Amino acid sequence: QTEYWLLVIFMLLRLTELDHRKIKVEEKVAAVNKYNPPPEVVAAKDHVTHIMYSMIQPQRIFDSTLPSLDAPYPMLILVGPMACGKRELSHRICRQFNNFFRYSPCHTTRASYFGEDNRLDYYFISQAVFDNMLNMGKFIATYKYSSHYYGLGRDTVESIAREGLASCVHLEIEGVQSLKNTYFEPRYVLLVPMNKEKYEGHLRRKGLFSRPEIETAVSRVDMYIKINQDFPGYFDAVINTDDYDEAYAQLSLLIKEYLGMVQPSDLDS
Repeated sequence: QTEYWLLVIFMLLRLTELDHRKIKVEEKVAAVNKYNPPPEVVAAKDHVTHIMYSMIQPQRIFDSTLPSLDAPYPMLILVGPMACGKRELSHRICRQFNNFFRYSPCHTTRASYFGEDNRLDYYFISQAVFDNMLNMGKFIATYKYSSHYYGLGRDTVESIAREGLASCVHLEIEGVQSLKNTYFEPRYVLLVPMNKEKYEGHLRRKGLFSRPEIETAVSRVDMYIKINQDFPGYFDAVINTDDYDEAYAQLSLLIKEYLGMVQPSDLDS
């Protein structure tokens, strides 16, 4: 009865009455959350799933658990649309600041693109392996993008923390929404190509993506910009990636500020 009720409400959201009973606003919200949930609801549900499965595993103190609440485990998250330079900049930053950061590859169910290496760029795994890891509470955050699943592995982050280093991760916005539900407090840097025509040309020249994938990626540029405008502070910094070398220079200077190597005023000079 409940399934039928919510499904009919979802399909006919303008209804005010069903089976001689008035439809409540809460029921319309429940119907939408069930059949077409907004990203924040999906992220919250995923977080609950990770917590539930991790709680039934043997409990231990994680290496990422620092003794002071005032100094949470350091993480750098580079976020932005597909092929905007996140992966390349992540690797460059980890090479430059190898005494502070280590690259943290996510697990994914998608196949590797040309030039990507397993365990270096991502852990490329099957859906069955991904599901098993999920059920074993192995993920800190997960998300779905373009019909494929991605997950930030607990063991990956803990192995980096064990070395006394910070994790550098790159994600799409869905991954950020999931990670923001956790107790981690990363620095989130938005990498966004402001010139959409140049960005589209870049995607086409790579020869890796279908036309729908390219159109979706380009359309998401405006979404990222809107999130940054509508939610001040959601990202700690924003960098234009139209020019990779310039973007890297800005990101490098930003990280030096985070590490106390330069004064904040140097960023404006």
